[in-house]
Amino acid sequence: MPKRVKFRKAQRGHLRGNAGRGFSVSFGTFGLKAMEPAWITDRQIEAARIALTRHMKRDGRVFIRIFPDKPVSKKPAETRMGKGKGSSRILGCSDKTRKNNV
Repeated sequence: MPKRVKFRKAQRGHLRGNAGRGFSVSFGTFGLKAMEPAWITDRQIEAARIALTRHMKRDGRVFIRIFPDKPVSKKPAETRMGKGKGSSRILGCSDKTRKNNV
């Protein structure tokens, strides 16, 4: 979770379209590019970082250019309609097409 946020819960927004920036390799010589838009959680980013560092045998550097700053809320199963928005379960970021992530 970021240290300070103005609002505790956020709207989801849209996943359609290509990334407006961040699609060129700025750090290093290789990069992973998203080929379709999707939600990426903080656990997925951490798992990818661990897998990359283990594969490189801790010999190179990994630059992660996405940050999970959007809280994703979900209501519990078998809950009636109403009674406000659900609690924040995970942190994620919307990843657009053609964006270099790592």
